[in-house]
Amino acid sequence: MDDFAERFRAASDACDRTVMWRRDSPAEHFARLAKEADELDLAWDSYGERGAVALLEGQVAELLGKAAAAMVPSGVMGQQAVLRVWCDRQASLRVALPDLSHLLHHEADGPRLVHGLRLEHLTTGRQTATADDLAAIPGRLGAVLVELPLRDAGCLLPSWDDLTELSRAAGARGVPLHADGARLWEAQAHYDRPLAEIAALFDSVYVSLYKGLGAMAGAVVVGDTDVIDEVKRWRTRMGGTLMRLTPYALDGLIGLRDELPHFGRSLTWARKLAVELAERGMRPHPAEPHISTFEVYVEGSADELNERLLALVERERVMLCFPFRKTDAPGIAVTELAVYRPATEHDPARVADWFVEVVGS
Repeated sequence: MDDFAERFRAASDACDRTVMWRRDSPAEHFARLAKEADELDLAWDSYGERGAVALLEGQVAELLGKAAAAMVPSGVMGQQAVLRVWCDRQASLRVALPDLSHLLHHEADGPRLVHGLRLEHLTTGRQTATADDLAAIPGRLGAVLVELPLRDAGCLLPSWDDLTELSRAAGARGVPLHADGARLWEAQAHYDRPLAEIAALFDSVYVSLYKGLGAMAGAVVVGDTDVIDEVKRWRTRMGGTLMRLTPYALDGLIGLRDELPHFGRSLTWARKLAVELAERGMRPHPAEPHISTFEVYVEGSADELNERLLALVERERVMLCFPFRKTDAPGIAVTELAVYRPATEHDPARVADWFVEVVGS
């Protein structure tokens, strides 16, 4: 960790307010889990069976309208497992996915090295997938993956029409369509449709327990019962069937109860903030955020911006945004804002004024 990162971490740890995620200490978090476990009178799971894990899997499967669910320690494991299942069934190791996909940029080449998957670009750059993109890939495919939203493109979502047409095209071609739905909970507010209606477009879906819901870790994969049974076998093969998954499952159950109802409000607040930032000369991307996480582009040096950001965080004791980073455009920097329930306690105009102070305009 470099010097700035250490100073920024120390300043953010000292904050008692946030525009991003809630802040609690490990002791506070574990105390809350103990209280909830006592009130719910939960039994331990045993290697991913029974107890809180079974309860969580049932709730997620029902929310997403699928027959079965498997909890896994991480989304990386869950998605590699379900893609391996589809590729084995299709007798093809080729998976079409965006070139900005998490699997290509954040998994240390695991899909190829562990499972031999051949990852091919469904889209290139900051664009969301369409049926035409699928049609442009010839030959037999093991699966198609769509990331909802495409995080490294500024959390972009395809239009509902494009998504339904892609689903029909994949079905007509006989290719399983999988949703990387790490932030599907937040995406639901953009589509304004039931989660089960969105999930119905896909043969399998992965959702995160910590992105949005705020659990310590964990993920769930949903689909048909026979597919999920195979995912659970791969979970065992990959070392994910831990003796106890109860703490993570309980954390996920709390998130479903306490955070899921508020994503629509967070998105409304994020869009108000985007308007305020644009009026002050900054450039939110997308201009109208698709989910409550979006990018903000500003003029200036990332290093200078970050020093001013650090000074504001230290003075106001408020976690405003992630540090700025350079872009390919000279003199332009970008930061990511991840807006959740605590942000809605602030006036969007006041938060935008803090950004003006950081940007120096």
